[in-house]
Amino acid sequence: MEECKFRIAQVVGKMNSGGVESVVLNYYKNIDREKVQFDFIVDEDSTYIPQELIEEFGGRIYIIPPYQHLFSYMKTLIKLFKTNKYSIVHSHINSLSIFPLCAAQIAKVKIRIAHSHSSSGNNEFKRNIIKYILRPFSKVFPNCFFACSNFAGRWLFGKKFMDSGKVVILNNAIDTSKFSYNKEIRKSIRKKENLEGKFVVGHVGRFVNQKNHEFLIDIFYEIHKMDKNTELLLFGDGPLRQNIEIKVKNLKLESNVKFMGIKQNINEYMQAMDIFLLPSFYEGLPVVGVEAQTSGLSCIFSTNVTEEAKLIEDTIYIDLDKGAKYWAEQALQFKETQRKDKSSLIAERGFDIKKEARKLQNYYLNLLGKEYGTN
Repeated sequence: MEECKFRIAQVVGKMNSGGVESVVLNYYKNIDREKVQFDFIVDEDSTYIPQELIEEFGGRIYIIPPYQHLFSYMKTLIKLFKTNKYSIVHSHINSLSIFPLCAAQIAKVKIRIAHSHSSSGNNEFKRNIIKYILRPFSKVFPNCFFACSNFAGRWLFGKKFMDSGKVVILNNAIDTSKFSYNKEIRKSIRKKENLEGKFVVGHVGRFVNQKNHEFLIDIFYEIHKMDKNTELLLFGDGPLRQNIEIKVKNLKLESNVKFMGIKQNINEYMQAMDIFLLPSFYEGLPVVGVEAQTSGLSCIFSTNVTEEAKLIEDTIYIDLDKGAKYWAEQALQFKETQRKDKSSLIAERGFDIKKEARKLQNYYLNLLGKEYGTN
């Protein structure tokens, strides 16, 4: 196969099987890679880099020092951008994008894209200070602007800038057919995991403060007090996992809470769930929320999640201040809900990856055409 003419540097930061990496990979799998190729620029302290998949598709991976070692980080990026002569650098690390995009400007990269995937939340004082210090500089080095939602765009770039129409909304699209409701898969997974006849609560997310696992366990504790025939499935990994395991043990829930780790077939496990909970402190537009709704799951999101994430009727929002017992009572209200496939509806609402990948591809090619005078 002829080497693709255009390679785009995707700065993804730390790859830890999180939502942002999932979005970028979804687009990569579905873009026309004979027209546009991706190079993944990844921090060396990443815990999960899908090297085999990326290289199979013709992508390249560059491991760099983490941004915490700023001098080495910038020096490495400037050299990399100059050596590879990128026309586009697309940064996905929110307010931290000022660093790679500054490096890109120094390296004379013509097209520099800042992509907002998130916002800020409670209980992350140190992280929030950094975000708020960097945020005013978010428009200094990029000359193109993306966001996964209006909410995420307003947070990073400001309401006035969003209203100007200069920010492209790129949906956190998924393979909707892959997540469509399938009774046979549901039956198979529930049998395999000994979940038959049980009300299964599900959650997918890294074990970090943002996802609010402490409160999630409190909710399930209340659910289980009301209905003993219940199970909680937790998918993901992260630095706070051990803390949550200890809490589960202290509450004597070990037999009813399963730590499932990272699964590549999360679409199949979502079939086995009965409700999906996302009590996050903050989100941009959670891709796991899109996946859960596509599979026809009833969902409860915290009010810190943007209303733009509500794609089906069986999704409700509850304030965290309502408390765990109230969340539990509302979750059990969905116990008799009849599950229906929602994949076509989600696709119609702009979250079908095949259509959205073509939009991104055409956007890139349009930018490149302007640079090279081929439009």
